Amino acid sequence: MAPRFRIPAMAMAGFLAAWGTLATAATVLSGGRRVLASQAVPPLKSDQSTPAAPATDPAAYAVKSILPIDGPLKMGDAHWDESAAPGKGTIVITVDLAAQVLSVFRDGHEIGAAAILFGADAKPTPLGVYPITQKDADHVSNIYHAPMPYMLRLTNDGISIHASEVEDGYMTHGCIGVPKPFAKKLFAAVKLGDKVIVTRGEKLDVGKPITAA
Repeated sequence: MAPRFRIPAMAMAGFLAAWGTLATAATVLSGGRRVLASQAVPPLKSDQSTPAAPATDPAAYAVKSILPIDGPLKMGDAHWDESAAPGKGTIVITVDLAAQVLSVFRDGHEIGAAAILFGADAKPTPLGVYPITQKDADHVSNIYHAPMPYMLRLTNDGISIHASEVEDGYMTHGCIGVPKPFAKKLFAAVKLGDKVIVTRGEKLDVGKPITAA
């Protein structure tokens, strides 16, 4: 849920070793995934199946263009450029926990991409397709009493997207943390009911539909 917390240095080394292979890749792989410059890629647990994306208006979910980001994303990086997208259109947000990247699409055009924090402790970020059910620019967690600026609620038990200091060695209690300037733009761009697709391995191939598989 809300606050990020620091993993001690020695514990961090064990955490990375236990969670998977350290991956180094360009921003967009040949398979169509945005990734960080390097990150531990957690394995998909057998009980973490990913629901299918909504079937309504599949054309609105097709990837039409990707932001031309040079080089790999790094922790704290965020990009926002609406110049290739129409002013109006269906907003879809994809979150790839393996790549540790969030992408924002309007009418199929990527308008934003950012490195993220996510839950990797006893409160993992859940996979699935979620509508945004609440927006609160000045939200404070009633569980942790911590600020969650530009909060976009995804679940009734407090999982949300919100502004955070996105730095190496931090995680959340299940929420998705993005850099504050990016969070502010995202908050302004979305409306209640817009879909957020949380996966572990989302592909963003141009001309293909955005799915949760």
